[in-house]
Amino acid sequence: MSAPIEDVLRFSTIFRRLAPDDRQRLAAVATTRDFDKGATLFTEGDSSDFLYVVAKGHVKVFKTTARGTDVILELFGPGDPVGAVAVYESRPYPASAVALEPTTCLLVPRQAFFSLLENHQTLVRGLLVGLTHRLVELTNRLAELTGGRIEARLARFFLKLATDVGQQRVDGVFIALVLSRQELADMIGTTIETTIRIMSRWGKEEIVRTEKDGFVVANRKALETLALT
Repeated sequence: MSAPIEDVLRFSTIFRRLAPDDRQRLAAVATTRDFDKGATLFTEGDSSDFLYVVAKGHVKVFKTTARGTDVILELFGPGDPVGAVAVYESRPYPASAVALEPTTCLLVPRQAFFSLLENHQTLVRGLLVGLTHRLVELTNRLAELTGGRIEARLARFFLKLATDVGQQRVDGVFIALVLSRQELADMIGTTIETTIRIMSRWGKEEIVRTEKDGFVVANRKALETLALT
């Protein structure tokens, strides 16, 4: 049983409320897997044989429309579960997941997971508490990203990225995620034209700069002001 696996469970949004003994039981059936940038974790329609938990890196979950375009549903980072609902309901993954950067995931086999739930009631209780907290987090995030003006939503999105994955540099906070204008638009529910216009202005005003390997939040105070408008 590896300590890193238990560490991932300890900081996971849905497993962090488990008792130490239950975390050990879960760690005993889990494995880790590395994914290169652009590698597929699973594809829409695949059998949900594993519950994924991001240990390192970031994962994009998306659906492909009839026109062949991708619509991003969510970005997941360290501690986040991926494909959890499909695993719980024993149905195929409803969307696809791809690593946005070199990523390590914890994989929990569905059958072993359900076996543990059936035999250990304390694990069930701990999981329910973790799921409740996760639901509150997602509800709050949905309110933040869908309410108010489009520019404010985009500002809140970048502030969240800066807080979650930002790296402090001399010229600002660097976000090491490469996201296209279309992907940014999908994340906040707007058009690519609007996103291009806002990002262009922000670049000229030195609020958020786009670099080849990510973004730099150059003026966080200005972004915080925009987020409140």
